[in-house]
Amino acid sequence: MLHSINRRMPHRSSLVLTMCLMLVFALAEMQFAESPPKAEVVPLEKEFAGKKSEGKDSAEKEKPDDEREVFSGQVVMLQAALKKRGIKSGEEIKDQVVLVTKSGELWPIVPDWRGRALYQDERLRNRPVDLVCKRTPGVPWLQVLSIYSFDKKGTRQITDYWCDICSIPMYEIKPCDCCQAEIRLRFRDQDLPPEAHLHEPAVQP
Repeated sequence: MLHSINRRMPHRSSLVLTMCLMLVFALAEMQFAESPPKAEVVPLEKEFAGKKSEGKDSAEKEKPDDEREVFSGQVVMLQAALKKRGIKSGEEIKDQVVLVTKSGELWPIVPDWRGRALYQDERLRNRPVDLVCKRTPGVPWLQVLSIYSFDKKGTRQITDYWCDICSIPMYEIKPCDCCQAEIRLRFRDQDLPPEAHLHEPAVQP
């Protein structure tokens, strides 16, 4: 009798162990099904970089391309232009030049690498010109990109300076950047760039 009970014990123990394991697996499955998925943890540096990149891309999309406008008129000294309009001015602006458009607008010119020639060379003033310019919103000044003048027949000519020794263009009056020789004023027949559009004046002539 005792021997028979001892023979049944291992079988019963195995059965109990199997049932315990099944219960553990069942509880694990229930817990996994009820638990919500864990959110992905993104490092702060990566999250900040992503937002910064997104903001940059958005700003680049909203930023308009650099537009080129053609302003037609004559470049004169600002004092003379103001005097013609009955405005008295002091000596502080005696060296400032402006473009007087055909509609009567006055546009001061930035004396940078391209606009400086209009301050230096009186041969470029008081004559019809087309100036291809770039404008910055909120800044009432013209950044000149290229200068076009007209010959006696009315032919449009791009205007710059030239070194005959080095065969390189220059954009203001100074010795050649290469050989330091004198340069000359140069005129070449050329149309306006197709990407530039004519300026629409706020003041109608």
